[in-house]
Amino acid sequence: LVARTLQVQAIGGARETPSSPLLRAASSARRQEDDENQPLIDQDAIERIPSTVSNYYEITEITEMGRMASLFFSRGGRNMFYLCLVIYLYGDLAIYGAAVAKSVRDVACNYKPPNMTSPLNISDSELCWADSTKTRLDAYRIFLAVFVCTIGQFVFCNVTKTKYLQIATTLMRWQAFIVMVVLATLTLVNGSPASPPASRISGLPNLFGVCVYSFMCHHSLPGLVTPISDKKKLYSLMLGDYAIILSFYFLLAFTGIFAFRDINDLYTLNFQPSPSDSWFLWSLHFFLSLFPVFTLSTNFPIIAITLSNNLKSLFLTEGRMYSYWTRTVVFPLLALVPPTCVAMATHSLEFLVGITGSYAGAGIQYIVPAALVYYARQEAGSALGVGVRNQHKSPFKHWMWVVFVQLWAITCIVFVTWNHISSAVS
Repeated sequence: LVARTLQVQAIGGARETPSSPLLRAASSARRQEDDENQPLIDQDAIERIPSTVSNYYEITEITEMGRMASLFFSRGGRNMFYLCLVIYLYGDLAIYGAAVAKSVRDVACNYKPPNMTSPLNISDSELCWADSTKTRLDAYRIFLAVFVCTIGQFVFCNVTKTKYLQIATTLMRWQAFIVMVVLATLTLVNGSPASPPASRISGLPNLFGVCVYSFMCHHSLPGLVTPISDKKKLYSLMLGDYAIILSFYFLLAFTGIFAFRDINDLYTLNFQPSPSDSWFLWSLHFFLSLFPVFTLSTNFPIIAITLSNNLKSLFLTEGRMYSYWTRTVVFPLLALVPPTCVAMATHSLEFLVGITGSYAGAGIQYIVPAALVYYARQEAGSALGVGVRNQHKSPFKHWMWVVFVQLWAITCIVFVTWNHISSAVS
């Protein structure tokens, strides 16, 4: 939440750069005043500027994080931002592909080994179908290849106007969340609850990555904030938003923890259909098991297109002409092939989410917003002076909050890295 308010302040000052015509006019007006008794920015100077400096911090147009990085960071800093964003989007696509293929695999594979103790811990080397030689791992990779070859075709197009698709996806997500909470609650009521350990320190590093990934929306924040007409209570709205999200996460997590003794890393797979289910319960379990397929399939091409565009921003020189094949074939393939290879190598969503959130996610959620607001404040101080108030200034306006966010991110990254190294060595 702290980093999110810092980013909103940076969005409000996203034009705080000496190359901006507004700031050149404001700085020129200040230099022309030789009388030290005059204010730093007088009313006449403000009125001569077409778009008044007094309304300079109004958020009226969408300024993406890449644009802000270009305004405030050096060339090296801009490239580091795009690299961090690209790695995060690569992780996103690998997670989406693995989740979809794993969901379809667990629903399609009907062979149950005789020594099976739980449907959640069947080995990948076991057969998928009784009359086939394909293992569960083979089936997973086949479904992943089919998914990428079908949905991945849209990456070579420009998907626009996804409003109604996103609305349908959002409604489906709410429906799935409510059904999962209700079914887990019924399991608790009708059976004996599980007895999980009070704490498990070994899971703390992955918890950081999962939390970052769960609350990650900073790269989409400009598009969410800009359309809001009345921004006077923007931070109160954010606080309420985060409180609702956290409450719902707690509700979903605690009902699952006490309802199931073994929990799949893809939680929806705890609700697999069974032949003993009634038709209504079977349909609910079938819907939840394939829920990632329905929702993630709609987001996969959009994220891949975003990744392709960011790769172009990172590697292509602005103003230079490139061939049609380079733009429409090479970069979409660069967006699709690496995450597909990662998903082919592992389907451990806990590992993928932990790595993506702990490293690239921490950069996007903590390090970049803090750096943006730091440079935005510097530019504002040198170009506009202290007479113009930023109505979107973060409640955490002390410079120590910027330092705290950076130190928190670095500490967590070091802690997670040390845990991974020690686990690998042992």
